[in-house]
Amino acid sequence: MSHTAYQRQWVEAQASLNDLLTQELPAEPQKPEKDRLTAFQNLATMYIKYIHIFHKLEQCYDQIVHPQKRRVIRHVLDGVMGRVLELKNELVLLELSEFHYFDDILSDLKLAPGDIEIPIPKYFINERSKVLQDREKLLGQILAKMGPQEAKEEEMKMTPDEAIRLIQIHERARQGRLRAKFMREIRLQEERERLAANRGAPTLDADVAAVRIQKTWKGFSVRKRAKRERIEEMMFIGMIAPPQSTNPKNTPQYLADKTEHSRRVAQTDHERDYQKALVSIKDKLREVEGPDIKETMQDQIRQWFLECRDATGKFPDYPDEDEGGSVLIFKEKTPEEVEAELLEKEDDKGKKGKKGKKDKKDKKKDKKKEKKGKKGKKGKGDEEEEEEGFKLQPSKFLATVDESSKDYESVWKTRNEENNFSQKYDAELIKEAKRIEVETEIRQQVDELMRQELKNLKLAVDRDKGKKGKKGKKGKKSGKKSGKKKKKKSGKKSGKGKKKGKKSGKKGKKKK
Repeated sequence: MSHTAYQRQWVEAQASLNDLLTQELPAEPQKPEKDRLTAFQNLATMYIKYIHIFHKLEQCYDQIVHPQKRRVIRHVLDGVMGRVLELKNELVLLELSEFHYFDDILSDLKLAPGDIEIPIPKYFINERSKVLQDREKLLGQILAKMGPQEAKEEEMKMTPDEAIRLIQIHERARQGRLRAKFMREIRLQEERERLAANRGAPTLDADVAAVRIQKTWKGFSVRKRAKRERIEEMMFIGMIAPPQSTNPKNTPQYLADKTEHSRRVAQTDHERDYQKALVSIKDKLREVEGPDIKETMQDQIRQWFLECRDATGKFPDYPDEDEGGSVLIFKEKTPEEVEAELLEKEDDKGKKGKKGKKDKKDKKKDKKKEKKGKKGKKGKGDEEEEEEGFKLQPSKFLATVDESSKDYESVWKTRNEENNFSQKYDAELIKEAKRIEVETEIRQQVDELMRQELKNLKLAVDRDKGKKGKKGKKGKKSGKKSGKKKKKKSGKKSGKGKKKGKKSGKKGKKKK
C-alpha cells in the first residue's frame, strides 16, 4: 500500500471515531437504559466499532513513515485501546460473563468474526526489538554455560524368550500376507483366461474402432479444457488461490513483507532526521528570532511599567518566578487588574495570621452546620431517588481520544502535502512548537534583567523623592531667617528716618 492509501485509511478511522465521540459525549447527559437487552446491543455495537477503528489505526501507525503523524496516531491509538478495555469491563459487568455473542450485530455491520479479534499491536515488539534481542543473547549465554541437557530415555526391559516370540509373530504375519496376495493374483488370472475362452476371437470393424477412439479422445480433451476454464474462473472470483511460484521470493506474501520492512526502515531514518531537526531548528530560531523576541518583550514590559505608574502612581511589583514571571504581564489584563491581583495576594498573606485564631471557633460552628446538613440531606435523599437502569461509568480515556481528534482536525485534516512525497518531517510545525520553547527561555532571561531594571527605577525614584524633601526643609529655614533680617533692616531704616525728621524740624525752626 502507498502513502495515500494509509492516509485515506487514517481519515476513515478518524471519521468513524468522531461519530462515536458525538454519541459518547452528548450535549445533555443521557438517561439510564432500563431495558437490559437494549443496553447490551448499544454497548456491544460501540465495542465492535472501537475494535474496527483500532485495527485501522494500528495498521496506520505500523506503516505510516511521517514522524509527526505517527505521534498523533499513537496518542489516539492509546486512547482507543484504553476505551476498548473499559467497554469490555462494562460488558462483563452487564452480562456477568467473559464471553459474549455478537452474531446479530456482526451481520448488521457486515463484518466477519475475525474482524473483532484483538491482535497484539506490532509496535509492542518492533519498539522493543533491541531489548528482546539482548534478552535472547543473555539466555543463550546462560544456556551455553549450563551445557546441553540430555534427555533421559527409559529403556524397556524384555527377556530373550519374549523378543523371539515377538519376532516370530511379525514374521508369520508377513508370510501370510504375501501368500494371500499371491493366491488372489492366481485366481484373477484364471478368471481372465476363462472369460477370454468364452468370448472367442475379436471381430470389430476398423471404422467402429476408429469412432470409439475419436469419441474417447474428444471426451478427454473437452473434460480437460473444461477443468482448466473452471479453475481459471474460480481464481478470478477469488475462490481458489493462484498457483504459487517455484521461487519463494516472487510470492505476494514475500513481496508484502518486504514492503512492510522497507517502510519500517524508512520510519527509523525519518525519525532520526526529525530528532536532528528539532535541535537544529531550535538553535536557528534562537539565533535569528531570539534578539527580536527579547527586544519586543523588554519594550512590552517597560510599557507595562509606565502604564502601571500612570494608573497607580507608583511602579508595580514584578511577579515571582513561581507565579510565572512576565507570563502574567502578557495576559490580556489591564495594569489596574494586575496591580489589584498583586495587592490581594499581599493582603491574603497578612490575613493568614489573623485567621488562625478564628479557625478554632469556626470549626465548632462548621461541625454543627454539617450535622444539620446531614439530617437535611437524609430527608431529601428519601424523596429524590436515582433512576434505575444501566448507565456507562465515567471514562478515563475519552478525554485523550477527544484531544487527539481535535489535534487531527486542527492540523492534519486540511493540511496540503503535495510537495512532501517522501513523507518527511514538517519544518513549519517544528518551528511553531520550538518558538514557544525559545520564548520561554528568553522570557526567563528577560525577567532577570527587567527585575534588576525595575529595582533600579524604584531606587532612582526614592532618591529623587529624598532630595526634594531635603530641599523643602532648607527652604523653610531660609525663609524664617530672611524674614528676621528684613524686620531688623526695616527697623533701622525707620529709626534713621525719625532722626532725619527731627533734624529737619530743628533746621526749620532756626530759619524762622
